[in-house]
Amino acid sequence: MTGKFKKVSEEFWVSPQISVKDVNEAAAMGVKLIINNRPDGEALGQPKSTEIEAAAKAAGIAYVHIPVDRTGITPNHTTAFEQAMNDAEDGPVLAFCRSGTRSILVRSYAEARFGKPVDLIISEAAEAGYDISGHEPALTLLHDASKAPRTEPPV
Repeated sequence: MTGKFKKVSEEFWVSPQISVKDVNEAAAMGVKLIINNRPDGEALGQPKSTEIEAAAKAAGIAYVHIPVDRTGITPNHTTAFEQAMNDAEDGPVLAFCRSGTRSILVRSYAEARFGKPVDLIISEAAEAGYDISGHEPALTLLHDASKAPRTEPPV
């Protein structure tokens, strides 16, 4: 197994930019879904989303492109991530971007929204080599909002 793919949990791996060749390694590891969080054209020589998608499909892996640009992560990104995870076949998911940081953050924000303890989110990221401790306030807000009582809006 390559040191490029960082295990965050049994069902989730993160990586810096992958190549078409890396898709075959992901398939050999049992990956069922690849999530690309990198916008096309971010850097010269970067594989296009369509190239990675074609390689994934040829390897029998589902593929979703949820590009996160320099403007940052939005609720639309986390919602799309949640949907992709819900739709995924049982098995590991590999998410990637330039360094893996955006991918781990999208997952972290999504998990906080669903009430996963913030300290666990931060420690899982750290074990995979990503220091997201600076995002603790935002993660805590999302986590706390997930616990707030929900009321129906006025009619």
